Amino acid sequence: MTFTSLLWNASCIFTVQRRFKTFVQHNISEANIAIHPWPVACTRASAIYISPMPKPLILLCITALLAAIWTQSVGAEKRTVCTITVNSADEKEIFRRSLPPDKFQFVELVQQGGSDALESACRRGVRCDVLLISGHHDGESGFFSDRVDAREFLSVDEMERVSCSESCSGVFSQLKEVYLFGCNTLNADPVKSASGEVMRSLVRAGHSRADAERLARSLSDRHANSTREQMRLIFHNVAAIYGFSTVAPLGATAGSVLSRYFRSGGAGEVGSGHANAKLLKHFAAHSMVVASGLKASDPQAAYRRDVCQFSDERLSAAQKLRFVHQLLGGEMAEVRMFLDRIEKYFASLTNSDRQVALVAQALEEIVRDKTARARYLEFARDADQAAIRARMVELAHRLGWLSSTEKRAELVQMISDQLARNAVGAAEVDLVCSLNKTHELDQELPGLRARAMPEDKVGHAGVMACLGDAQAHTRVLQALTSANDEEMQIAEAYLHQRPIADVNELRALTTAITRMNGSRTQVRALDTLARQRLADPETLEALTRLFARADSVGVQTAIAGILLRSDHAAIVRPELVQTLRQHRLKSSAGEDAIDVLIRRLEPPQPVRHCGRTRLRVLEQHLSQTAADEVDPTNRCSKH
Repeated sequence: MTFTSLLWNASCIFTVQRRFKTFVQHNISEANIAIHPWPVACTRASAIYISPMPKPLILLCITALLAAIWTQSVGAEKRTVCTITVNSADEKEIFRRSLPPDKFQFVELVQQGGSDALESACRRGVRCDVLLISGHHDGESGFFSDRVDAREFLSVDEMERVSCSESCSGVFSQLKEVYLFGCNTLNADPVKSASGEVMRSLVRAGHSRADAERLARSLSDRHANSTREQMRLIFHNVAAIYGFSTVAPLGATAGSVLSRYFRSGGAGEVGSGHANAKLLKHFAAHSMVVASGLKASDPQAAYRRDVCQFSDERLSAAQKLRFVHQLLGGEMAEVRMFLDRIEKYFASLTNSDRQVALVAQALEEIVRDKTARARYLEFARDADQAAIRARMVELAHRLGWLSSTEKRAELVQMISDQLARNAVGAAEVDLVCSLNKTHELDQELPGLRARAMPEDKVGHAGVMACLGDAQAHTRVLQALTSANDEEMQIAEAYLHQRPIADVNELRALTTAITRMNGSRTQVRALDTLARQRLADPETLEALTRLFARADSVGVQTAIAGILLRSDHAAIVRPELVQTLRQHRLKSSAGEDAIDVLIRRLEPPQPVRHCGRTRLRVLEQHLSQTAADEVDPTNRCSKH
């Protein structure tokens, strides 16, 4: 701040008098004194007129103002690094140790055991210049921990809500940089693309084929929803967003790289708000990339505005419904691309919401829109994927366009069409079983059976089994021991939805699996059997005998996985432990499921610690499955 601006601020607290002759311009100097016979207003463009007062008092006022301004300036220079530590703290600690404390302060936004990091930060009035997020990441849900009992997570929906609502302006609005330490946080691969029905609907709407192709490509680009575009949308106007295009390094590895970066003099670049070539160079072997947030001039800015129509909490439910109605009245291709968000919004509407007068009115306007209804159902019936068609039928029911009876008729027609086209695989069997969880469609079995192929078609048998056909059920169970991959997939999908309840069926299937040839298919069948949570002693005994004679490490490990998930009370522990130790084959993979199983089955051993005797806890609470300890998450993760 210059002396001119300082004195301008000071002059406005002094009385201007006609008889006084002093004004100050640019700096304090007696050489600048002039006479002016009338008062003038204090404006930045004018000279500054100060009423006569003792020089010591003037200097004292100026000194006080300087001190206040200097104090404010020093405080403003100290930048705030906000951290959201969902999993590894390695990166945060390296930043904390490496940045000068007189220039940076750190605020952890995650409260222990909490999942409302952003909401909590809003309540505390936190303002962030730099944001560092660390955790496992998948593009669909967000950031999460690898600890089974952890409650800390950061959802994409929550970040989107805060960004669109601008309800937490201090956390996002002044960000200069964001660091995303998680897998695929800036992956540019599209998640969505315009499917065949989108093209066909555009042609039906009157577009030429060439125009339809162009519009479909445009829709694919607009709704690609890659994690890179997702983060650019959330952190709009942020100059530099760092993340990883593929697998991110483990926390310890990332911390080591960051240490080398900071030792090379990188601290001065943090918070600068521009792409840091030195940091990218240090992480060159780990697929780190940088992007900038969307700006108002960006081609995708219009898409962000549409997305925010669903997430902005400043908008009422009625306003959001009117936006949905606007979409439904436009191109059905656009509705298809927004299907996820429309479904999610309608699922969030409570009965209380629907009772609000304006909301009820908006819903009624949608119900009465017969033109949109007809176009929507035409599009749904033409969907390439049965799962999309079923989802659109369910949404039509929520919109009030289909009664429960009409909805069932649409689903039955969809199943019939899939059977007629002979387009039935594992995905379709899984879908039909999930649609018929409550067995409401069992009554449709006679009519659909007439349209099904002969029972040697396992896919068709799977659909019939999902609808309650006992003979088809037996055929699908037999497919689990087939040498045909497609048939095995169908059996796996069916058993995932319809676990075996009859112990005799379970014993027969286990016996068939133990007689299979080929370790690869046998392992696959055993893995499917593991999901049945076995508790039958005879079945477990048959698997123990198979372990003893198996000539494949994979088969033995798969059996150990079944026993880990089974009811341990049904296992004769000493004999099983002896069998495991005596017959296990050597593995080059290090500790595996067999080692874990042995530890679980052995009796507790006393352990001396600090002069006291403690017992090892062998049976830990497993909120997921014992296999989590054996086979670490197969999803991309940092740890």
